[in-house]
This record gives sequence, structure tokens and C-alpha cells, in this order.
Amino acid sequence: MIVKHYTEVSNQAVEVEGAVAVKKRVLIGEKDGAPNFVMRQFTLEAGGKTPFHTHNWEHEVYVLSGTGIARHSDGQSHISAGCAVLVLPNEEHGFVNTGNEPLVFLCSIPKL
Repeated sequence: MIVKHYTEVSNQAVEVEGAVAVKKRVLIGEKDGAPNFVMRQFTLEAGGKTPFHTHNWEHEVYVLSGTGIARHSDGQSHISAGCAVLVLPNEEHGFVNTGNEPLVFLCSIPKL
């Protein structure tokens, strides 16, 4: 079993086209020996956003704090602390912080 505090994991800037003011921590992943999933924590600063994109795997998101929108091909949904989001494989999606505080969420994906 591995137990660690999120502050023990480096917070890396996400440097992909379309990402603005986004940081990511890989809380549990391949380096920890996780056989099937990767748990990540994203922080979008005020005005931050992830690119509108798609990929072949699902992910589950759980919002810890802040407010924002989850963008999808059918429009957008408001999200805030306590919201859970399922992004299906090949579904266009992105996240935008619409508040003045950081939007922080957990995102789990299959180990690729």
C-alpha cells in the first residue's frame, strides 16, 4: 500500500496547446506501481482552461473546489465542489475556471 499527501507530489505546468494556467499532479500512477489507473489532480487558476479535445479513453472527474464549466460537444455544464463528471471515450471536452478561486479536480484515467 502507498499512502502519501498530495503536497509530496510535484505540481507541473501543463504545456499543451490550448491550456491556460493549468497545473497537474500525478497522485498515483505507473511510478507507484498502479496496474490499471492513474489518478491526477488538476488546478486551473482563475481564467484557466484546458483545451477542447478528444481521446480514445474515458476519464472520471471529481471537483474538489472552485467553480467552472465542463465543455462538451452538446454545450456546457456548470461544475463546482462535489460534482462528478464522466467523459466518455472520443467525447470532445474541456474545462474552464469561471470563478475567482482555483478550480481543483481529481481526474482518473486508465493506465495507457
